[in-house]
Amino acid sequence: MEIALDANIKYLKGVGPAKAALLGKLGIFTLKDLLSHYPRRYEDRSRLKPIAMLELGTTEAFSGVIANVRELRPRRGLVILRVLIRDATGTAELVWFNQSYLKKRFRPGMRIVAYGKIERFQAKIQVNNPEVEISEEREGNTDRIIPVYPAGENINQKMLRQLIKTALEVCVPPENLPPEIMAEYKLMKRPQALTAVHFPPTMEAVSEARRRLVFEELYLLQCGLLYIKQNNKNQCGIKHAVDGELVRAMERKLPFKLTVDQVKALREVKDDMEDVRPMQRLVQGDVGSGKTVIAGIALAKTVENGYQGALMAPTEILAEQHYHTLSQLMAPLGIRLAILTGKLTRRAREEVLDYIRNGLVDIVIGTHALIEEDVNFHHLGLVVTDEQHRFGVVQRAKLQAKGQHPDVLVMTATPIPRTMALTVYGDLDVSVVRQLPPGRKPVKTLFYSGQKRQEVYAGVIREVERGRQAYIVCPLVENSDKLDLQSATGLYEELTSSFFHGIPCGLLHGRMKAQEKDDVMARFYRGDIKVLIATTVIEVGVNVPNATVMVIEDAERFGLSQLHQLRGRIGRGEHQSYCVLLSDAGHEEAKARLRLMTQVSDGFTLAEKDLELRGPGQFFGARQHGMPDLKIADIIKDIDILLEARKAALKTVNSPETMSQVRRALDDAFGEHFRMIFHS
Repeated sequence: MEIALDANIKYLKGVGPAKAALLGKLGIFTLKDLLSHYPRRYEDRSRLKPIAMLELGTTEAFSGVIANVRELRPRRGLVILRVLIRDATGTAELVWFNQSYLKKRFRPGMRIVAYGKIERFQAKIQVNNPEVEISEEREGNTDRIIPVYPAGENINQKMLRQLIKTALEVCVPPENLPPEIMAEYKLMKRPQALTAVHFPPTMEAVSEARRRLVFEELYLLQCGLLYIKQNNKNQCGIKHAVDGELVRAMERKLPFKLTVDQVKALREVKDDMEDVRPMQRLVQGDVGSGKTVIAGIALAKTVENGYQGALMAPTEILAEQHYHTLSQLMAPLGIRLAILTGKLTRRAREEVLDYIRNGLVDIVIGTHALIEEDVNFHHLGLVVTDEQHRFGVVQRAKLQAKGQHPDVLVMTATPIPRTMALTVYGDLDVSVVRQLPPGRKPVKTLFYSGQKRQEVYAGVIREVERGRQAYIVCPLVENSDKLDLQSATGLYEELTSSFFHGIPCGLLHGRMKAQEKDDVMARFYRGDIKVLIATTVIEVGVNVPNATVMVIEDAERFGLSQLHQLRGRIGRGEHQSYCVLLSDAGHEEAKARLRLMTQVSDGFTLAEKDLELRGPGQFFGARQHGMPDLKIADIIKDIDILLEARKAALKTVNSPETMSQVRRALDDAFGEHFRMIFHS
């Protein structure tokens, strides 16, 4: 019996409600999700090497029997799990750092297959953080190419392979690319591609199938983004006049001279605003490069032309910061500002809504509260979205829909490589601000092992005694049984009773209520709190010029871009600032990443490296950028296919007939991400 692709996974033979819940943890809810749960690598079981034949520096798969399992704790904060396996030719040691929860998975006598980079340590073959499959999870067939999937709790490789085999038997995925695109780019048909990518007869078949599926994913995404861009450009929007006295007065009032990059970006923004087509522009700048000034002048320009402006920020802290900064510049010029966030009382909120509706306020700064249904503008001319990677296409469109084709300015302090920008911001024109304002002292970044922790905290105390403030950043909120890492709550309790006893400290993490977070940040901003122990909740929107030190615990757990964002919270005042990375990471790759942080301060360089090292899936950290996840494409390795797909998409969006064929495929592929825009 044939089952629809969008059918709930629990109806597939061999699943049921309990297993469906486990599959849900892997992001598999429908048959379509299951078929797009692609292998992360392949294993040719006819070529498993004996241990004695393994080559140093290569990444290989090999098999053996577990001889012993040891857990070592050489120092505080470091747990090393060592699993010795042997075959008829020799032994190899598998090593994991700070992953003690794996210990219960292994027992002597168990046969396993390991996959990882072959290294030598103290005359022994060693593999750090390998992928491992246990023999009872494996089929007996040893002479074919086997896919290896991202797996999870009680969902092993054998189970995934069987479920995907069943799914391919009971549903036939329809073709979703136009015939002319298939022919021009010589693409495999979709049903054959899905079969070949999951059960390949040869590695050549994998390559051909993967090319088809990568092209499909990138082509549909590009069609969606280019359609949005074209749709916006075809609208008749607001034509702002050239600068008048209000804009010139605002620019004269600035307490500093704009950098060359700021002047160029501002010119591009003004040119867009003076065009009848709605502006759709991204201003992409490094941490502290002065994007808010560009937004402020653009907002003054729309007010000068008789319109209202709106600025949406991802957090109340950042919204309030923008409100205070812009009020100082604009209020003396007679520009009326208001703030709209979730913490307003009902009465205050109603008053602000009334002002907005009747045009009694010129600029509204707020959070997601701005896109709620009861927010109605009198005459909206410009929409600014700050820290765009925290919002999605749909949220931006909702704010835009509050006016009649207003201009849209998007800002992000997450430097994005060109290839990533094509994918994530393909619907926008891009301006780049690289230069930092004059007078900014570069932050000195240092990398130490946990053995130096005592000395590092002594340095923090010295800075506090000089009247400065500090951040201590942890990857977790609370202690975890599965991860042996510093938690914010645990470290807060430890430090306040030892090193920082008698020093006013604060705790900040994402599980706190909004009011609690705001109170802590307000006290830190005022200087009542000297040391703030926090998770990455402080990554965006905290501006405390007096904070000169940041210590990042378990720094290897963060990507380069996230470390750079965190580091951007300091170095905002006149005093020299220091960012200290603490890590006991044993593998060389992690150490190399952290050493790179000490050498490079340019966010764009780090972003390119981060994308190369961690891949696009991890680039935005918590995946809050609002774009659909890429299931199979890798925009570093697949740049050639991306450029082909973009070329094909440009042709498609200029052909109404072909575009109408593609719209359903877009809806199926990306659902809510684009549905609102396509059906508007």
